[in-house]
Amino acid sequence: MHPPPPAAAAAAMDFSQNSLFGYMEDLQELTIIERPVRRSLKTPEEIERLTVDEDLSDIERAVYLLSAGQDIQGTSVIANLPYLMRQNPSETLRRVLPKVREVLRVAGVEMQLAAAASFLTILQEESVSIHAYAHSFLQVILLHLEHRDVGVSNAWLETLLSVIEALPKETLRHEILNPLVSKAQLSQTVQSRLVSCKILGKLTNKFDALTIKREILPLVKSLCQDVEYEVRSCMCRQLENIAQGVGTELTKSVVLPELIELSRDEGSSVRLAAFETLVNLLDIFDTDDRSQTVLPLVKSFCEKSFKADESILISLSFHLGKLCHGLYGIFTPEQHLRFLEFYKKLCTLGLQQENGHNENQIPPQILEQEKKYISVRKNCAYNFPAMIVFVDPKNFHVELYSTFFCLCHDPEVPVRCTIAICFYEVSKLLNSGVYLIHKELITLLQDESLEVLDALIDHLPEILELMSTSGESSVQENKLSALPDLIPALTAAEQRAAASLKWRTHEKLLHKYACLPNVISSDQIYYRFLQRMFTIMMTNNVLPVQKAASRTLCIFLRYNRKQEQRLEVIQKLIEQLGQGKSYWNRLRFLDTCEFIIEIFSKSFFCNYFFLPAIELTHDPVANVRMKLCCLLPKVKATLKVPADKHLLQQLEMCVRKLLCQEKDKDVLALVKRTVLELDRMEMSMDAFQKKFYEKDLLDQEKEREELFLLEMEQLEKEKAQNDGRPASDKVFEKKRRDTKTPTNLPKSIPVSVPGPSSANPSTSKEIKKSKLIRSQSFNNQAFHAKYGNLDKCTSKSSAAGYAPPASGLTKSSVLSLTDDSFRTRNASSLPAAFSPNSALPSTSRGTSNSAESKSSGSKDTQPRKAALKSRKSNP
Repeated sequence: MHPPPPAAAAAAMDFSQNSLFGYMEDLQELTIIERPVRRSLKTPEEIERLTVDEDLSDIERAVYLLSAGQDIQGTSVIANLPYLMRQNPSETLRRVLPKVREVLRVAGVEMQLAAAASFLTILQEESVSIHAYAHSFLQVILLHLEHRDVGVSNAWLETLLSVIEALPKETLRHEILNPLVSKAQLSQTVQSRLVSCKILGKLTNKFDALTIKREILPLVKSLCQDVEYEVRSCMCRQLENIAQGVGTELTKSVVLPELIELSRDEGSSVRLAAFETLVNLLDIFDTDDRSQTVLPLVKSFCEKSFKADESILISLSFHLGKLCHGLYGIFTPEQHLRFLEFYKKLCTLGLQQENGHNENQIPPQILEQEKKYISVRKNCAYNFPAMIVFVDPKNFHVELYSTFFCLCHDPEVPVRCTIAICFYEVSKLLNSGVYLIHKELITLLQDESLEVLDALIDHLPEILELMSTSGESSVQENKLSALPDLIPALTAAEQRAAASLKWRTHEKLLHKYACLPNVISSDQIYYRFLQRMFTIMMTNNVLPVQKAASRTLCIFLRYNRKQEQRLEVIQKLIEQLGQGKSYWNRLRFLDTCEFIIEIFSKSFFCNYFFLPAIELTHDPVANVRMKLCCLLPKVKATLKVPADKHLLQQLEMCVRKLLCQEKDKDVLALVKRTVLELDRMEMSMDAFQKKFYEKDLLDQEKEREELFLLEMEQLEKEKAQNDGRPASDKVFEKKRRDTKTPTNLPKSIPVSVPGPSSANPSTSKEIKKSKLIRSQSFNNQAFHAKYGNLDKCTSKSSAAGYAPPASGLTKSSVLSLTDDSFRTRNASSLPAAFSPNSALPSTSRGTSNSAESKSSGSKDTQPRKAALKSRKSNP
C-alpha cells in the first residue's frame, strides 16, 4: 500500500483531533436551542387565561374572545367570521360585528389582513343581501382604506373594488363618489389620492356617460395633473378603464389629450404608463388618430428609448408585437422597414458588448444594464410570432431567419426558453416553409439547459407533426426524413434528462416520445428507442418515469410493422419483466399489462399477456399479488364468451386459489373485494350486444388496425420477393412509407386477414397490387388525433377496464361497419402473429420458497421455476 498524500493525512489528522470538540459544540448548540422552547411553555396562569368555557355557543365564544381574549384569539375569531355568517347571520351582525369594529380600531397588521379577507369572503359567498352588506360592512372598509401600513391599505382597497362591482348606483354615489371629491384634493395625503385614482377607474363602468362627464372626468383631469409623479402615473394607468367607460367620442376629446401630455412628462414612470396605455387603447382610436397622433408618439418613444431609462426599452420590446399589429394598416413601406430594423436591433441588444470577462470584475451598473438587455431580448423572443405576421411568412427566410437563428443561439437561458415556447407558433405560421427551421429545432433539442428542453417538449408532438406533413409541395430533401440529426438529438435529449435530477422533465419527454411512430419509421424506433425504454423500465428509480417509459414502449409496439420485432418485444416483456427476479420488475410488468389493455385490442392481450399476468397470483411478494388483484377486473373485461371460456376458467381457478391459500390479511381483504367486483361484472359475448355495442365496435377497430399492419407487412414482403430484392432493401427505399400510423381504415379493406399459411395461391396479381396500393395510401394517412386519443384512453376507461382505441376513427364510421364483419377470436382463424402457437418465449416462471411479505427490503427474490401451462386452442 502507498502512504496517503501529506495533504490527505493532515486532513485526516485534523478531523480526528477536532471530532470530539465538534460533537461538544453541537451538543452546546442543541442546549441553546432547547432553552427558548422551555421558556415558551405556558404557565398554569397563562393556560387559565386562554381557556374558554366549553358550554358557550359559537356566537357567545366569539363575543367573549373579542372582548377579553388575546390578539391571536381575536384574529382567529375574525378569520372565522364567514363561518359565523353562514351559521347565524342575524346574530353575527347584531352581536359579533360591533365588537369587530371596536377591535379593528386598535388592531395590528395580522388582524387587519384577516378582517379584509373575511369581509371579501362574506361578499363572495353572498351570506347576506347586498343592501345589508353595504349597511354593515362598507363603512368599516372605507374607514381603514388609509391605514398607515401599505399592505393593509391595499388589502382593504382590493375588498372595496370587489364591493363596488356589486353595489347599486345610488349607494355608490352617496357612499363612495361624493366623499371621493374631497379625498382626491391636493390637500389630502398622497396615499389618499392614489386610492382615489384606483376607485375612479373602477367607478367609470358603473355610471352613465353624462354622470362620468360631469362628476368623474373633472377629478380624472385633476389627478392627471397632480404634483406627485406617483399619482400621475397611477391615474394614467386607470385611463384605459375610463376610456372603455366613456366611449369613443369622450376618449378622443378628453382621454387622448391627457395621454399625449402625460407621454411628455418629466417622470419616466409616467411616460412609461402613458405609452402602455396608448398601446392598450389602439383598438379604440380610429385611423386618423393612429396615423396623426399615436404613430408619431410611438416613433418618438422608439428613437428616445436607447437614450432613456432601460425600463421604457423593456416595455417597448414587450408591446412591440401588439404595436406593429395595431398600426399595420397605416405604415408606409419606409416606416414598415424602420420598425422591422428596430426589432432586429433589439433582438441583439447587449450581445455586442460580450467580452468574456469575469462577472466579479464588471461594475454593478453594467451588470444591471445587462440584465435589462436580457429582458429586452426575451421580450423580442416572445413577440417573434407577431413579427412573422408583420413581415408575412413568405418573407421569413429573407427578413427574419437570421434573427430567429440569433435568438435560438442566444447566450442567455431565459431568451432561449422563450423562443422554445414560441417554436410551435412559429412552425404553424411558416406552414409549408417549416423546413427552414429544422436546424433550429435540433439546436434547441441539444441545448445544454434542461429548462430550454422542458419548454420545447410541451408541443414537441405538434412540431414534429407539422414538420412531417407540411410543405407537401416542397422537394423531398426538405422533409423531416432528410434530417439526419433528428434521431441523435432526440436520444441525446432523453439521456440528458435522465442524467439530471429533474425527473418531471424526463417523464414528460418520455410521454411526448409516444408521437414518434407518426414521424419516423418503425425500424428507427425499434433500433434507437425501444431498447432504451426497456432500460429505463428496469433501471430507473423514479416510478412515474418508469410508467411513462412503459406506456411509450406499448405505443411503439402497437405501431411496429414487423412481426419478428413485435414477437421479440413481447418475449422481452414477459421474460425480463413478468418473469424477472426483481419484484419491482414484476410490478412494472403489471403496469405494462394495464397499458396493453388500454392501447391494444382485447384479442392481442388475451393471446400474449393473459396467462403471464394471472400467473403472478402465485408471486411470493404480497405487493405483486395486491397489484394483480387491482388489475383483475380489467383482465376479465378482455374476455369474450364462449370463445374465451377456458381463459375465464383459468382466471376463476387463480382467484379461488388466492381465496383458499392467501395468508396475508391485507391481500386477502383485497381479494375478497375483487371477487365481489368480478361477480358483478357482465361478460361480453362474441356476438354484438346492445349494452356493449359501441365498445365492441371500438375494440373491433383496434383489431382491424393490428391485422391490417400484418397484412401490409406480408404484401410488402411478397412485392419485394417478386422484384428479386430482399425485403430489407425495400424498406430503406420506401423511406417514410411506414412513418404514418393508421387512423381511418378504408371500408373496402376486409376484416378477416388470412395468415401466411392460409394464403390462397390462386390470388391474382391484380388483387395483390391493389392491396399494396392501399398499403401505401394507408401509410400516408395523417396521424392527427391519434396521440391525443391515446392520452385520453385512461380517463375514458370503464370500471371493467375497457379503453377506447387509439384511433382517429369517428363514431359514424365505426357504426357503418356491419355485424357480419366482426372478427371473433378463434385460434384457428388468427394469423400467425396472433396465434397461440407463435414462436414466443416460454411462459414458465420459477417459484420461490422464501416467506411471503408485503414488500421486500431488496428488489430481488429467488427465481421461481414452476412451469406455466400452455394456452389451449379455442373451442
